[in-house]
Amino acid sequence: MRDIPNPSAVSLSRRDALLGSLIAGIAAGLPAVAAAKTPKQPLSVSLNHGKQTTSTIITKDGTEIYYKDWGTGPVVTFSHGWPLNSDAWDGQMLFLAQRGFRVVAHDRRGHGRSSQPTSGNDMNGYADDLAAVIETLDLRDATLVGHSTGGGEVARYIGRHGTKRVAKAVLIGAVPPVMVKSATNPEGLPIEVFDAIRAGLAKDRSQFYRDFALPFYGANRSGSSVSQGTLDQFWRLSMQAGLLNAYECVKAFSETDFTEDLRKFDVPTLVLHGEDDQIVPIQDSAVKSARLIKGAKEIYYPGAPHGITATHQDQVNADLLAFLKA
Repeated sequence: MRDIPNPSAVSLSRRDALLGSLIAGIAAGLPAVAAAKTPKQPLSVSLNHGKQTTSTIITKDGTEIYYKDWGTGPVVTFSHGWPLNSDAWDGQMLFLAQRGFRVVAHDRRGHGRSSQPTSGNDMNGYADDLAAVIETLDLRDATLVGHSTGGGEVARYIGRHGTKRVAKAVLIGAVPPVMVKSATNPEGLPIEVFDAIRAGLAKDRSQFYRDFALPFYGANRSGSSVSQGTLDQFWRLSMQAGLLNAYECVKAFSETDFTEDLRKFDVPTLVLHGEDDQIVPIQDSAVKSARLIKGAKEIYYPGAPHGITATHQDQVNADLLAFLKA
């Protein structure tokens, strides 16, 4: 664990470099390949509050949410980042399932194998969908893990639904407290960054996702060892998200203020973040969130990017396991 300098010490030139690398990903061209679709696998579980078909549940507004449920033992749920789906967690889920945990991950509405509704594409909707999964499967004493946008989903879940079913929480490269720059958040990213993301999606989402994968995993940094397979998987999973849903999710992850949600955390919480995160800069996210969550444990990875669940999979898995067993 490393001490992080005060946010005021972050130079303007570094912030400009972060913004430049984020926006620059919209521009170039690479050939597309066919997006793969993972087949559904049947699963029998006891129902509690919702309708269910094999590996999906139906929410109150009729949205079909796909989930996967592996292993037995203490429960760990996973909420994925934008614009991916639950397959992004496979490295963590396999690791924990093999070590005596029950791991559950769902595809956010509009992403992956879940249906693509025209409503509910906001943090309240995402949090309520997570609640529907937890309640339908009657999960108790669960550790809620969220990466990036999924960290916001976990925070809003606790803010809206409390911790009666929650034992611990883990925020990894997470977007809280709030990403966008404002009078109350002057260290945030300018709205133009998120406007550029939306423009890239609307113009050519396939190319945008290929370009966005580079800063996401730090593949644009000198000496990067990110595999082509990792970059290809990012594109494949991203292309399974509905365009409307991915577009509306940008506002959800960038403009939602989770400050009051974080103040409601009353369970042990681990905050993990890469110090060279070009997507969710650490000073305006993890460092601030840890100050709002009473007793939060912080682990920051030197030189690590946003997508640390892939680039630093072994380290993240070891830190997760240690926290779960603590």
